[in-house]
Amino acid sequence: MCGIVGYYCDRVERNLAGALGRSVESLAHRGPDDAGIFTAMDGRIGLGHRRLSVLDLSRSGRQPMESEDGRAAIVYNGEVYNFAQIREQLTGCGYSFKSGTDTEVILKAYLKWGIGCLERFIGMFAFCILDRRDMSLFLARDRLGIKPLYYFKGQGTFIFASELKAMMAFPDFPRDVNKDALALYLHYQYVPAPHSIFQDTFKLAPGHYMKFDGRDISIKRYWDPPNTGDALNDEHEVIQKLDELITCSVKDRLVSDVPLGALLSGGIDSTLVAAILQKQADRPVKTFTIGFRESAYDEAPWASQVAGYLGTEHTELYISPREAMDVIPELPAIYDEPFADTSAIPSCLVSRLARSEVIVALSGDGGDEQFCGYVRYWATKSMSGVLNQVPQGVRSVLARIIGAIPFGWVEKSYLPLRDMLPKRFQMANLRDKWQKMIAILKEGSLHEIYRATVCLWSMNELREVCGIEITEGTFERMLKADKSGSILSRLMLTDLLTYLPDCMLTKVDRASMAVGLEVRVPLLDHRIVEFSTHIHDGLKYRDGEGKYILKRLLSRYVPSYFFERPKMGFAVPIDSWLRGELKNMLLDYLSWERLTAEGLFSPLVVHRSIKEHMTGVCNHQHRLWAILMWEMWRERWLDGGRV
Repeated sequence: MCGIVGYYCDRVERNLAGALGRSVESLAHRGPDDAGIFTAMDGRIGLGHRRLSVLDLSRSGRQPMESEDGRAAIVYNGEVYNFAQIREQLTGCGYSFKSGTDTEVILKAYLKWGIGCLERFIGMFAFCILDRRDMSLFLARDRLGIKPLYYFKGQGTFIFASELKAMMAFPDFPRDVNKDALALYLHYQYVPAPHSIFQDTFKLAPGHYMKFDGRDISIKRYWDPPNTGDALNDEHEVIQKLDELITCSVKDRLVSDVPLGALLSGGIDSTLVAAILQKQADRPVKTFTIGFRESAYDEAPWASQVAGYLGTEHTELYISPREAMDVIPELPAIYDEPFADTSAIPSCLVSRLARSEVIVALSGDGGDEQFCGYVRYWATKSMSGVLNQVPQGVRSVLARIIGAIPFGWVEKSYLPLRDMLPKRFQMANLRDKWQKMIAILKEGSLHEIYRATVCLWSMNELREVCGIEITEGTFERMLKADKSGSILSRLMLTDLLTYLPDCMLTKVDRASMAVGLEVRVPLLDHRIVEFSTHIHDGLKYRDGEGKYILKRLLSRYVPSYFFERPKMGFAVPIDSWLRGELKNMLLDYLSWERLTAEGLFSPLVVHRSIKEHMTGVCNHQHRLWAILMWEMWRERWLDGGRV
């Protein structure tokens, strides 16, 4: 895993080679082992690289890497797991190799097959190739968006990079906030592709490639998840095929010249990956978990039991609230685009823990979006059917009545009954789900209901808090445009193409690369994704149980009592922290004076939310956290902040 950056400017006088050096250094965390710079056309084109050595640790793997004939040069971030097979094909075509890296294979695959090389790669990647035949740049991002790639096109300058901080090192890069992107951030708690927080700066979407010829940008899609065809509903056959695919994917991701382990939360996905990994290993696999003293947020005991059963070499670290909160001031530097998923905190902590012993770690990301792992999928499906039968006015009144019920009473009534309820109603983080249910009651169409389950503010509330109106976001457009397939399959596919890369994978990439840890995600092998789209809904969600087929597969490896429990997620108690240890920080960053001077948010609306949260009337943890993260990001990167 690495960090890449590059530029293309229209004339020699704009030589950016000096800035390139600073930009490369800003990515040192992504590649602590080596650095390299390449320039062409008298400095008008530059490529930069920071290397985390995982394959072929020798200097022959250095980047930027040029082809022997000088026709092309590459900078690359990621891993192509089938590089050995592609290398063998290229050798048969007369190509020779001077290194044992996948970088050289990608470069020569491009020389042989051009854009068609992308269809052959299995893995995660973001790269740029300078082709001297026409002095163009060819950039590509992997199918699922596991690796990041930003680009900026201004007057006479084109810049690309793994992270925004590398682009901010260039004097020609303007830090002008895109206010529509700010509204989208407040809406989702992340900035969705293709947008970025800065004007004229974008993310290359997953499964796309770009060509830049010095003047114009051309972007095309090279991969799309297949539409659901004839649904596969033979349980035994599906389990067997999934077992084969995931086992193959895990095996592919074991290729490494450095120590390798796994992140183990104790949930279904990470347990499955760890179990298959341990089955293939000839010694105990290193697994890592962090725990919290608050039992409602602590999955460490489950992870420890799983590790004991599998026989892994398990490392468990319990984090105090103070240790967790110490990460918060670092978040704006790690996530150099506003990001408000609170699970970034434990993600950073477990990455640090793992990096103390390994350089590569496997994780279980991607299972929820493929196998109906989120409650919101079946909730949206169920509610859309019911609510369409109830007039809007009746729903609004019902929402107000339910919203007036003190949550403390709801919680006291629910907790003693939880274990007696059907599994679909056994919920962790009840306060969050209660408020989302109230929001859902006010909505009507499928995309409106789903928006209420995932967004922090409604459109009207967004207009109130920041005065910016967005008619619809990325996933709303997708749900309205594509009406093929079942409701569940449409919701999962929407998340797979939006929420997964823009939130979940962004969180994992920045947290892990901040400490030079390469995280590999076996469940996001595109062959598994393509197969999963053809699995019948009834094998993903059954009897109030998501991930039905994954659980049946997992029961081949561990007893069912390890995973027959409510889903917890990777959460921290931000709601209570904001009322306690973080209260002064919140009030400082969100002071009336500061918000008024900034002119972006309504102090009246923000402080009403603060009051309601502090008194326990509503749980506004996610809304307040999003604004707090914005203010801390703004202080770091806009108010005189430097790379």
